[in-house]
Amino acid sequence: MKKLTYKIAGIALLASVAFTSCTKNFKEINTNPNTNPNAYPQQLLAPALANTVSLNMLRNRNFNNELMQVTVNMSDAEGQPFRYDYRATWADNLYNGWYGQLTDFKSLYTIASQPLTYNKSYMGISLICQSWIYSLLTDTYGDVPYFQSNQARDSMNTQPVFDKQKDIYLDIFNKLDSANVLLSAATGITADSDPVYNGDVTKWRKFGNSLYLRLLLKLSGKSEVADQCIAKIKDIVETSASTYPIMASNADAAILRWTGVGPYVSPYMTIREQDFRTPAIASFFIDHLVAWNDPRIDIPTYGTGGFNRWGIAPAAGAYLGVPSGYAPGSNPPKKSYFYSNTSAISLMTDPLTGMIMNYAELKFILAEAAVKGWISGSAETFYNDGALNSITLWLPTWPVKITDFLSAADVEWDNNLTLDQKMERIHLQKYYALFLEDMQQWFEYRRTGHPTLPKGPGLKNDGVMPARMTYPVYVQSTNPTNYKKAVAAQGPDIISTQVWWQKP
Repeated sequence: MKKLTYKIAGIALLASVAFTSCTKNFKEINTNPNTNPNAYPQQLLAPALANTVSLNMLRNRNFNNELMQVTVNMSDAEGQPFRYDYRATWADNLYNGWYGQLTDFKSLYTIASQPLTYNKSYMGISLICQSWIYSLLTDTYGDVPYFQSNQARDSMNTQPVFDKQKDIYLDIFNKLDSANVLLSAATGITADSDPVYNGDVTKWRKFGNSLYLRLLLKLSGKSEVADQCIAKIKDIVETSASTYPIMASNADAAILRWTGVGPYVSPYMTIREQDFRTPAIASFFIDHLVAWNDPRIDIPTYGTGGFNRWGIAPAAGAYLGVPSGYAPGSNPPKKSYFYSNTSAISLMTDPLTGMIMNYAELKFILAEAAVKGWISGSAETFYNDGALNSITLWLPTWPVKITDFLSAADVEWDNNLTLDQKMERIHLQKYYALFLEDMQQWFEYRRTGHPTLPKGPGLKNDGVMPARMTYPVYVQSTNPTNYKKAVAAQGPDIISTQVWWQKP
């Protein structure tokens, strides 16, 4: 009965996501019927966060993980992301869903800025969440509606202009600066309105500034804005560190922790158990964990109790994967997979799967900035801290010294490596830190080319990692003029067209 209750609650949560995200009418996308213009800020935040994280988790599972060799769907059907192939309809759910939730986050800001409901904390949190979602949108699709988006309800603008990614990013930076100022003089918020930080606005401020560093790093390779971004990274981390607090421990990680009580029931609980077990673990993902004796899988070297934290089933007593991108018809046998909730340990029920941004990611951002000479401090220390906190987020009492672990795994820091080799070392560890974080593994691979992924013989798209999702097909008919302008400016609406920050 308890499991049935969880499933019903999970279905209700995902139904709310589907209701706001699956419509094919652009006006409806920008006019969320569930949003009450007279609502209080504390009524809007939690549902918008839960719906957004749910969207991210489902596409992380069946899209990011397949592209980035976490899992292999084991199918010879057309449109398999693990073969760098996916149908145009893949674009719709995230595009619709993210814009739907932006309506709620913008309403949150509007209501919180009114005299009777004035609250700087909700205003700052809204700006952070808008920045987060807009960054996901533009990193996924490229140029998207930004300055004119979500205006259908107020101004009847159902055909917004697609803004250039550069302009979107620069305005996101303005939003994050404004959020930092608002939260520096923050007043309290209702704890039960905030499923991420339970009303602790100081942690929201740290997350906003850590997100700022993620996005600055994303643009640091673009010559036209590189100097500006690198200078701001140094400003946040060093020059104005007291003005820009960032995450300081795993306790500051931005995670919506699923409690199992509605509405905070993991969207994974809406997946049938047999379907959750269907994808095989990819060789790339599992082989490193085995070689390192990583405690997040059931390796006996480090004792017992709470291990195999990621709920991976062994195959014939061993952890074995399937090569990603295998040729159709070769039919490799399925081996390890993620347990469903019939197991005592399963990602289906794990509270940490609602990952938005964690502390280990921040440490690897700082490691990259240090190794490139943009900030002072030891790249080695940042790297070690990132590896440690990547593990202790899942296993807080892990007793092993991180330098001993890295040395035994032959992935310890080495100052004699080339810059490219150091980047590979940082991003291989970061790949595991980004596990379950929406599509950040994909974004980082597109930005850096790291970690090095093996290329299977069955890959399409000329064996090149897809650079974007295509726009939803219906946009061509509902917003044809601006769609054509976007395609003319950015390039063909195909998966191989690079977004602005990827282009040389």
